[in-house]
Amino acid sequence: MAKLIGIATHTKSRGDITTHNHIAVSVDSGLENDYQGQKNVNTSVTLLSKKNWEQACAESGKEINWTERRANLLIDDIEFSNSMIGQQIQIGNVLLEITKETDPCNRMDELQPGLKSALTPNWRGGARCKVLRKGEITIGDKVTILKRF
Repeated sequence: MAKLIGIATHTKSRGDITTHNHIAVSVDSGLENDYQGQKNVNTSVTLLSKKNWEQACAESGKEINWTERRANLLIDDIEFSNSMIGQQIQIGNVLLEITKETDPCNRMDELQPGLKSALTPNWRGGARCKVLRKGEITIGDKVTILKRF
């Protein structure tokens, strides 16, 4: 069973990252006071796989804190793929829909040369989501990939 193991926000591009134990999530702007949510409602929440982040760091040769990826939510025991576009994910009482892959940016190579390339295959950079149902999420919440009908 996958679970939520990290929550992070930042209020502006390249701004300081704040970690949270719990946070409110809205349909209109994603995570409370987060820069991502101010940009596009269809990509307002970003998810990152712990396993994929660790693989990319190992390939680039440096262990880096997951928050430097600037994703909102860190999830253990999950891997993302093209087949998951349109898939709904429930975290606590919040419902998300995966809309696209999160492409790694050049900032990743500023952190560690080769990190951007290591994040590129197999959705290692994470997934972008829109919020379908608002609520609150807390570290330790169960993460459920809902069955398609």
